[in-house]
Amino acid sequence: MTKPIRPVPLPELIAQRIQTLILEGILRPGERLMPERELAERLGVSRPSLRQALAVLERKGLLVAGKSGTAVAKFLSQLTDPLAELLAEDERAGADYFEFRLSIEAHATGFAAQRATEPDRGAIRSCLARMRTSHTANDLADEAKLDVELHALIYEAAHNVLLLHIMRVLRDLMQRGIFYNRDQVCSLPGVRDAWLEQHLAIGDAVLAGDARAAEQAAKAHIRFTYATIEKARSQEVRLATSLRRIDRRDIVPDSAPAVDRG
Repeated sequence: MTKPIRPVPLPELIAQRIQTLILEGILRPGERLMPERELAERLGVSRPSLRQALAVLERKGLLVAGKSGTAVAKFLSQLTDPLAELLAEDERAGADYFEFRLSIEAHATGFAAQRATEPDRGAIRSCLARMRTSHTANDLADEAKLDVELHALIYEAAHNVLLLHIMRVLRDLMQRGIFYNRDQVCSLPGVRDAWLEQHLAIGDAVLAGDARAAEQAAKAHIRFTYATIEKARSQEVRLATSLRRIDRRDIVPDSAPAVDRG
């Protein structure tokens, strides 16, 4: 005998909808939801039903409630915070980060070229246009923000929720300066121009739906960035050595006799 169909309670349906938005990355960790009254109106539900749904998601650890309202929980911070501590002083972290990006992000860019919807493409077009404007205006802060935004849009256009959340974790670590100092790298001659050209190549290939070109453009960008970072680090090491030579008098007095190497 078949079981009777059980109607799904409205609070459960609301919770499922909001949970899906979090899973798909539409609602992002740290983002604050609308006030309860406005959100209930937008969803077309009663405030008591919405309140029950939000309570369910709070118990799951997906939302947090505070004096200023309800926000999406930073549910991955339990992973990223300890990971940041582990990687902060590990010399292998940068190389491993770029090796991971080379293997994963390039494929993600190919997926984006194949799977991007028109809204995805519209967002990427807008980002590329703003990148050109910021570059012309020499607005370094806006360029950095748009750099992160473009890569995030490509992860979203790949339509793989696991990849999206993993790459967001790595993006957050990168923004903390765990893997490299962006400002230091950006100060090297020609880097800003090269990055703009590379980002435009990536974006154009995704917009054209050319998965192979998108993957190749992503790999070229990642390899260039890593090589440039290594160049900046080498220059930093050489400069530090030169400064130590200049400051040797703090250790050896000027009057110290030369060492006889016989």
